[in-house]
Amino acid sequence: MKQIWLIVAVALATAGCERSEPQVEEQLRPVRTMVVPEASGARQRTFSGVSSSTQESRLSFKVAGTVTEIPVQVGDELEANALVARLDASPYQLQAQQAEAALRQAEAAARNAAANYERVKGLYENSNASRNDLDAARASAESAQAQVRAAQKALELARLNVSYTRLTVDRNCSVASVEVERNENVSSGTPIAIVNCGAGLEIGLDIPEGLIAGLSQGMPARIAFSAVPGRSFPGVVSEVGVATSANAPTFPVTVRVSETDPALRAGLAAEVTFEFRANDRGTQILPVAAVAHDPGGSFVYLAVPGEAGEAIVTRRPVTLGELTESGIEVREGLNPGERVITAGVSVIRDGQRVLLPEG
Repeated sequence: MKQIWLIVAVALATAGCERSEPQVEEQLRPVRTMVVPEASGARQRTFSGVSSSTQESRLSFKVAGTVTEIPVQVGDELEANALVARLDASPYQLQAQQAEAALRQAEAAARNAAANYERVKGLYENSNASRNDLDAARASAESAQAQVRAAQKALELARLNVSYTRLTVDRNCSVASVEVERNENVSSGTPIAIVNCGAGLEIGLDIPEGLIAGLSQGMPARIAFSAVPGRSFPGVVSEVGVATSANAPTFPVTVRVSETDPALRAGLAAEVTFEFRANDRGTQILPVAAVAHDPGGSFVYLAVPGEAGEAIVTRRPVTLGELTESGIEVREGLNPGERVITAGVSVIRDGQRVLLPEG
């Protein structure tokens, strides 16, 4: 009898404990989301470069020598025929004097040869000289004249070399850099200074291979200069080059500034913005944290709205584009109006119920 009462007591106690435990409700995780906007038909990309003159010249001497004078400095504005640098002209002046003396000697020899030819010619007409004597005298006179012409050319070259010891500009220019110092020995062709002689400006850029197909000559651009804040200038693509490296290919592109302004000059840092046409569906930009990766590829989590502010998490594979300042491009996989979970994707799973933010 005692055993029966003990069993009943235990059963009643157990039943009482079960009734006393409260029912635990499932706690839904709140998530942060964004709604995929209508796709844009274009996207902007900005590249950095430095402005340079459209007519940049690297000046050098045509002869070798010692630099004796450099009267210019970086930033100087030069007028046409202004002196940029000068070489020691003494060796070339001596060569010119020697060439002039050689010319005088050749002229004297030519006069003697001509006089001898006239004398022999008279003797031949009076039958006092042979035909061979006449031919020899004429040949000597012609040779002497050829020596005169050669001496004249040598003198012209020597005088040109003297003039080449002065390095000047042929138009109004500004000095971009000076490459040598005084008393430095330079050879012909050694760069002495770089000058900008054109009023126009251009910016050189390196464009990655993924975007070069969207650029062509004549394509418009907007250019901003750090030295001119709050303003932008129109530009146009003037040149599209070939890849500079096979390992990390980039393509040189030149953009010419379409407007002139007194505040603009060569050497300014510039930001060039292009508007690229996107694909038919457009390209979406998502926060980097909204995209996850696994061996199956890249994907995002969508929050499919249910009732009472809840949503069901749905995994969606996506095709990514490039990483930009605004986020990462998603080229395929999303539709306008869908709600993408943008934070906490590492702690949610496909099919999970979550709580949408209010509003």
